[in-house]
Amino acid sequence: MRFLPHTPSDVARMLAVVGEASVDDLFPTVPASLRASAAINLEPGLGEREVFDKLGALADANRITASFQGAGCYRHFVPAAVSAVMGRSEFATSYTPYQPEVSQGTLQASFEFQTYVARLAGLDVANASMYDGASAFAEALLMAMRVHKGRSRLLVSAGIHPEYVEVARTYLAGHGRGEIVEVPLGGDGRSDLAALEELLGEDVAAVATGYPNFFGVIDDLGGTSRLARRVGALSISVTTEALSLALLRSPGSCGADIAVAEGQSFGLPVSYGGPGVGLFATRAQHVRQMPGRLVGQTVDEEGKRGYVLTLSTREQHIRREKATSNICTNQGLAALCATVFLSLAGRSGLRALAAENARAAHRAADRLAREAGIRASFAAPFFNEFSVDVPELDSVFERCVGAGVVPGVRVASLVPGHPEHVNRLLVAVTECTRDEEIDVLIDSLAARKAA
Repeated sequence: MRFLPHTPSDVARMLAVVGEASVDDLFPTVPASLRASAAINLEPGLGEREVFDKLGALADANRITASFQGAGCYRHFVPAAVSAVMGRSEFATSYTPYQPEVSQGTLQASFEFQTYVARLAGLDVANASMYDGASAFAEALLMAMRVHKGRSRLLVSAGIHPEYVEVARTYLAGHGRGEIVEVPLGGDGRSDLAALEELLGEDVAAVATGYPNFFGVIDDLGGTSRLARRVGALSISVTTEALSLALLRSPGSCGADIAVAEGQSFGLPVSYGGPGVGLFATRAQHVRQMPGRLVGQTVDEEGKRGYVLTLSTREQHIRREKATSNICTNQGLAALCATVFLSLAGRSGLRALAAENARAAHRAADRLAREAGIRASFAAPFFNEFSVDVPELDSVFERCVGAGVVPGVRVASLVPGHPEHVNRLLVAVTECTRDEEIDVLIDSLAARKAA
């Protein structure tokens, strides 16, 4: 393939056509600090032996540490069968099925993925496959405004992951409509229903609730859904730890009209924060406004079962101006991971795994309170993640890291500008957390008294 770079005059003519002064003006949503650091300053190339030596030195610098970090990305055991199936060439090398019906294996995998997502969400129909939980949330807000064309106010709980909200603001800015209004949390960490009631009006398109929310709290999704219904708005549930849905009441049974989640917990490793896969489900009456790809099951003229793309509403299959979304098809491999993981676990296995997570987290929280004097910030129930308030957190955090344990995620790093979060720590416990690691965490936190 020939490479034909654009000359400065080519670039100038293109910018003139779109009415921009510079290339930077094409990316206003990317922070200037990131754009400034985007230039790559590569060193001269090395020989193979030098590369091995350098990588070996870097690997030797690693230290085995215990980690209680979560906040949207969770450490779970991934059976070897997951990577074995996804590594098969017919899946690993497949791309967009532009002739979808000849890609029956890919379509069947997407159909199975949709089926699992719909059952977890307790809703009628699910799509396949969205980038991640954050973009799925943004798409849900856009969908709500398509369902309610004359409404543009979006009530979003303060308990929803702050990075999800930032992604949604970016999406909305690109569409030029939609106003996010924050619903505060009550003292127990759940959405303040009284405050929500005051914010409701006929211009509200959707009410979004974290389930569990960013602080690990299991919010009152039924309560927020009932209030949303009073004004005809859609109720959206937002989940960062999808494993919780195996143990909690499904969003659909709590009254949610759209359920979105991050599916990383299902067979995808924690790999520098990605890739993830978005889960998205809704009620049948809204299916034509649902973004993304939808695979249906049918029979051919001989009565044989087959899978087909149906109700295609994405830009690759219809005119861009008619599209409801622009979804990355390569995310199908991540969706396949989730599908294989859920197939291996089964209904009872997934529920048992979720219960194991909940038990381990509650056991850790009890020990933190009893042995280190560190109590949960909120009284409401939680699943496998909870926040605690630790006096002089920054210095305690550094001491923990020095002892070989990352005690969690500092809430203030993701939610800056809130004094109540300065000493707040988010702690996640999964089935991968060993008792010895909890011992180290408790010893490190208990040592703050003596320091």
